[in-house]
Amino acid sequence: MIQRKQTLFLIIALVLDIVCLCLPIGRLHFQGMEADALMTNLWIQMADGSRQFTVWYLFVLLLLACPVTLWAIFSYKNRLFQMRLCLLCMLLTALWYAGFCAVKFILAPEMAADVQPGVAFVLPFVSLVFYYLARRGVKADEALVRSMDRIR
Repeated sequence: MIQRKQTLFLIIALVLDIVCLCLPIGRLHFQGMEADALMTNLWIQMADGSRQFTVWYLFVLLLLACPVTLWAIFSYKNRLFQMRLCLLCMLLTALWYAGFCAVKFILAPEMAADVQPGVAFVLPFVSLVFYYLARRGVKADEALVRSMDRIR
């Protein structure tokens, strides 16, 4: 049923992913320079106004999670498939964090910069928790349906 608690968890996770797409996720502080660069999911806005699209994969990962989450919300009749979609969203979010670590440990030292995560850095983790809670709720519903079939 679409009005179940896991649907609310998925909607909250979707909103958090969309908010994270819109907000800056951190700052790059260059050694020896006073100006910082603003890092979003799609680009790095340099102090001189130019943009570097070296972090585009962060945007793609979160953008892929959004329609998959919508698909999971409307797949309430097929609980096993819905659990797989929740797991896929969890994987995409974990890959987003792996990509952010790649920025921090590979790209930033190349640019002689230090990455300072912003508030929006936490949002995908919170959505990851909500994906887990949704998957657990779908799994509980599936167990309940199977137990009712066993009783008949």
